[in-house]
Amino acid sequence: MVGCLSSPVSGRAAARAVTEARRDAAAVVRAYRARELSPCEVVDAALARIAACDPRLNAFVLIDEAAARRQARASERRWLAGAPCGPLDGVPVTIKDMNDTHGWPTRAGSRLTPATPATRDASPVARLREAGAVFLGKTTTPEFGWAGVTESPLTGSTRNPWDPTRTAGGSSGGAAVAAALDLGLLHLGGDGGGSIRIPAAFCGVFGIKPSFARVPRYPQHSPLRLTQAGPLARSVADCALMLEVISAADTRDWMALPRGALEPCGDRLERGIDGWRIAYAPQFAGGAAHAEVRARVDAALETLAGLGADIVPVPDPLGPLGELFTRYWQAAQAYAQHHRSHAERARMDAGLVALLEAGEDFSFVDFAGLMRARIGVGERLTALLADYDLLATPSLPLAAFPAGGQVPPASGLATWIDWAHFSYPFNLGGQPAASCPCGFTAAGLPVGLQLVGPMYADGAVLRAARAYERAAPVAMPAAPLVAR
Repeated sequence: MVGCLSSPVSGRAAARAVTEARRDAAAVVRAYRARELSPCEVVDAALARIAACDPRLNAFVLIDEAAARRQARASERRWLAGAPCGPLDGVPVTIKDMNDTHGWPTRAGSRLTPATPATRDASPVARLREAGAVFLGKTTTPEFGWAGVTESPLTGSTRNPWDPTRTAGGSSGGAAVAAALDLGLLHLGGDGGGSIRIPAAFCGVFGIKPSFARVPRYPQHSPLRLTQAGPLARSVADCALMLEVISAADTRDWMALPRGALEPCGDRLERGIDGWRIAYAPQFAGGAAHAEVRARVDAALETLAGLGADIVPVPDPLGPLGELFTRYWQAAQAYAQHHRSHAERARMDAGLVALLEAGEDFSFVDFAGLMRARIGVGERLTALLADYDLLATPSLPLAAFPAGGQVPPASGLATWIDWAHFSYPFNLGGQPAASCPCGFTAAGLPVGLQLVGPMYADGAVLRAARAYERAAPVAMPAAPLVAR
């Protein structure tokens, strides 16, 4: 193993690290075990790529080189002693800045949050730390994660690596950019209305929103429980590995499922989908995809059919849900931010303020009606998926649009919710849902295929995504993409 305890990494070793670090996380861990690669090399290479890419794309709110190198040296010592502390020992990861991370502030994209370090780890962060992950820094988010684009008063605009004039999506926009550009191997995001799948689709990476309560969540900021923590990465296998780690039990979350009740995520990853029945809904929740996006998704479904799956077109099972989700989102933001003073609201994102003020007028009866409507969504999705192994839809109806706003210019749309109709139904219903890169538009912008499973069938979603990834790999240019 090339060490970094007593001497800097050589130019030759650093070059090798760049190549090796682009392998999947499991392969990097195997290289550590064989003493073919050092965590210090991999982390130094990731930090070098961050320095090259981030000034233009703005994926990070915090980069802690000293802490990352300190953790990498500690990992190297464990590997040299033959005593790694977990399945991610020495693997570089990033954390979405909605998650408390001991020693780092949680700014959540807001000028109102303190810069004082957190004194605890959120549940998924704690599990990653226990598994030996090396923390590179925290990635950007819109203010308090409220939008499907990553524009915030604190950090400004996070840009798309395929075209920096365009949005990266949100709210896990920084995490998706970091995944696309190889700025670390695993990236922790969160999804309350599409916030993992939207940026994954816009940035051409894989991301999965786990089933309701699969991943423990503490501290829990909202009783509505729309948001699930989950992974983004370049590969399905990396996401499966990360999801397995962060699904470990945390007694601080009384709603989380017991670990023994869950099928391991990666056990059957390579078994294929021959004989599976997959429902395909090209129109969903009252909306359809643009023609170019639909064509890429149709081609992806043909690939799945070629792998032995029976693809069954189905009509929209839900009908329009935009008003329901909007009102639910208003209630969520009103609960979280109702205490803000007039002076504080003047410093917040105007779109977020409009949401919370609309939600402040809800009565208990109003909210109970929303809850009943949400139950109806869950019931209809459960009934549909009872007859199929999976449901497929486009991840999004459109490709990434110009940065700086919630909606494409001159689109006639009002908010991000108007174009997220393939995403938020599964936050209401709780099913596992993933976005898989499935090609590009004529302008070179990524398109995503969404795969959805029955409740707690996260492993089935990952298995189908892996089958598709193996059959139709998406070539990712070497970082930095922005230098082309």
